Amino acid sequence: MSARVLLNPGREKSLLRRHPWIFSKAIKKVIGKPISGETVDVFDSQGKWLAKGAFSPDSQIRIRVWSFIQKEEVNDQFFLDKMTSALQLRQHTIKAANLTGYRLIAGESDGLPGVTIDIYDSIISCQLLSAGAEFNRHLILKALETLFPTHSIYDRSDVEVRKKEGLELTRGWIKSPADESSIATITEHDVQIQVNVDTGHKTGFYLDQRDSRIAAGRYAKDKTILNCFSYTGTFSLHCAKQGAKKVTNVDVSETAIELSKENLRLNGISEEVVDHVQADVFKLLRKYREQGTRFDMIILDPPKFAESKAQLNGACRGYKDINMLAMQLLNPNGILLTFSCSGLMEANLFQKVVADAALDAKRQARIIERLQQASDHPIATNFPEGYYLKGLVCYMD
Repeated sequence: MSARVLLNPGREKSLLRRHPWIFSKAIKKVIGKPISGETVDVFDSQGKWLAKGAFSPDSQIRIRVWSFIQKEEVNDQFFLDKMTSALQLRQHTIKAANLTGYRLIAGESDGLPGVTIDIYDSIISCQLLSAGAEFNRHLILKALETLFPTHSIYDRSDVEVRKKEGLELTRGWIKSPADESSIATITEHDVQIQVNVDTGHKTGFYLDQRDSRIAAGRYAKDKTILNCFSYTGTFSLHCAKQGAKKVTNVDVSETAIELSKENLRLNGISEEVVDHVQADVFKLLRKYREQGTRFDMIILDPPKFAESKAQLNGACRGYKDINMLAMQLLNPNGILLTFSCSGLMEANLFQKVVADAALDAKRQARIIERLQQASDHPIATNFPEGYYLKGLVCYMD
C-alpha cells in the first residue's frame, strides 16, 4: 500500500483544476515513510482521494502529479502509453516539416513531470529532472527502447535543478551507438543542422525556436541582418536560404561559432553571406552604436535572464537595455525579432519591456507578429507554466 498525503483545508483547489504541483506548505500530514520519488496517494483534508504523484522530500514542490485517475497504476505501461500519446500528438508536425529532430516529451505538458526527451535523428537525449522521474528511470528507458528500439540514448540530466530534488547531476551514454559519436545531423524544413548532445546547450539544441527560424526567413530577403546570441547559427541558415544580403552571427562562445561554420558547410552557404563575430553582445551593440553601424534586421534570442522571481526585475532591465540598443541600430523600416525564454517573464510584461525600450530608443515600434515555442513543445491548459517562450516581430519606423 502506498503512502498517503493529506492536504491542509482549501489546498485542494489547484488539484481540482488539475494543476500537477503540490507545494510543501499545502501538506498537512504524510502517513507512511515514502522515499524520494516514490508514488503516493493524495487526499484532501476530508479524506477524499485527489491524485497520485511522486514524493520529493527535498523540494518545495513536494509532489508532482502523475495521474488524476485513482485506478491508474504508475508502471511500465503508464510510461509507454504517455510516450505513445505524445508521439501521436506530434505526427502532423513531424511530417509537415520533414523533421528528424523534435521534442517527444515536454514534461508536465505531456503528463510526465520532470521529464524532457528530445529526438535527434537516431539519438535520444533525455533529462530526468525530478525525484519521480529519477525513481522511475528504468521504466522510462524501457518505454523509450520499446518505441525506438534502434536508437541510442544519451543522458543530459546535468542540470542544477536536480540538486533541489536531492539528486546528483548525471551525464553520459545510457545506450551508446556503435561509433559512440555524440553528434547527430537533423533536418527541419530542408535545412541541415548539426547537434552535439554531449556539449550542446540543454539537451543539445533549441528545438523550440523552429517556427521562429521560419518566421525570420520570411523577413530576410535582401536584408543585412545581425543575429545576436547566435549559438549554432540556425536563424541565419534560414535567413540565408531565403535570400538575405548579409548575415552577421554574434556569440561569445568559440565552440558555438565553430559549429555554426560547420552548419554553413552542411547547407552549402558561403561565409561571404554569413560571417561571425566572437564577442559579448551587449558590448558589441554599444560599439556598433558608437560607430554608426546599421542593419535592416536584428534577431535577439538571449539566454534565460530570470531563473527565479528574485531575478525578474534585473531581467527586465537586461531585456530593456538590449532591445533599446538593437532598436537604435536598425535602419528605418527595420525588423526586430526579439525573444524571452524566461518562463517568469509573462507575455504582457515582455511586451511592456519592449515598449519601454522603444521609448528610450526614441523609435516607433509596431508589433506585426507574435511567436512562441514550436508545436512539439505544447502548453497544457492545466499547466500555464508550460508557456515560456515569447517572441515579438516589430516593425521599426
